[in-house]
This record gives sequence, C-alpha cells and structure tokens, in this order.
Amino acid sequence: MEEINKKIEELLNNLRPYLQMEGGDIEFIKYEDKFVYVKLTGACAHCNYQDYTIKEGIEEMLKSEIPEIEGVINVEL
Repeated sequence: MEEINKKIEELLNNLRPYLQMEGGDIEFIKYEDKFVYVKLTGACAHCNYQDYTIKEGIEEMLKSEIPEIEGVINVEL
C-alpha cells in the first residue's frame, strides 16, 4: 500500500501545476479500500467544474496508471 500511496503522490504532483495555473490545488488525503480521497483547494474548491475535474481528469489519470484504483472522492473538510 505504501507503494501505491507514493505513486498517487507522484501523479498528483505532476497534475498540480495545471491546477495551480487556475488558482487551485489538490491535497492527497488517503488511499483506502481502492478509493483515493483528495481535497480540492483554492479556486478548485468552489469551481462549478470540480466534479468534472475529479471524474474526467484526476480519476481517469490515476486509474490508467494504477489499475487497483476504483475511484476518486473529493473530501470537503
């Protein structure tokens, strides 16, 4: 599991500059039961397209690189 966490962090770090260009960011919370929990921050936290960003962007990218992942959940803390 530590290896998967490391790979998730690496992939999210590659994506981070694109979110930051729009005034947002992403925080990795945890990987549990085949789901990745993240928190969108900054402009991304209130964006009308955050569901699209999660499902069509982040989730698809992570699932293509790590087949064990079943989905991504945006945690609103």
